[in-house]
Amino acid sequence: MAPPTRFFRITLLRSAIGLPARSTGVLKALGLHRRLKTVYHPVTPDVAGQVFAVKELVDVQEVDRALSDREMKELRQPDSGFYVERRAGAKEAVEGDASREIRGKGRLEGSSEATSSRDPLVLDDAYLLAIAVRTLQPAPPLETKTT
Repeated sequence: MAPPTRFFRITLLRSAIGLPARSTGVLKALGLHRRLKTVYHPVTPDVAGQVFAVKELVDVQEVDRALSDREMKELRQPDSGFYVERRAGAKEAVEGDASREIRGKGRLEGSSEATSSRDPLVLDDAYLLAIAVRTLQPAPPLETKTT
């Protein structure tokens, strides 16, 4: 059984402008043609020699598997910064058939209009009360020292 293949994760950090043609040729052979480009190559003596020739320009890490372009893009995406605890009016939607009315405001549920992100955000009193209770709690009294 063959051992699992490991990969070099090579990222071009410094530009090759002004360097000898040999250095730019090595970068082209590795597939690095612009700064901050990342490529994956299997760990072999040939690739290790190429990396050694341009070691001042690149960052190298040894990883277990090569990531696709889509996976690398997903890793760069930041978190949304929020999460939904509870939808406004969720209690009414669970109890009755008001969910269609709340979500679609009279439109069909399956239509593209019902799921449009361009609809204005409507906050009801229950939602605002929940926010106020959670965030606007009275501050603890200040302790003052009198001397």
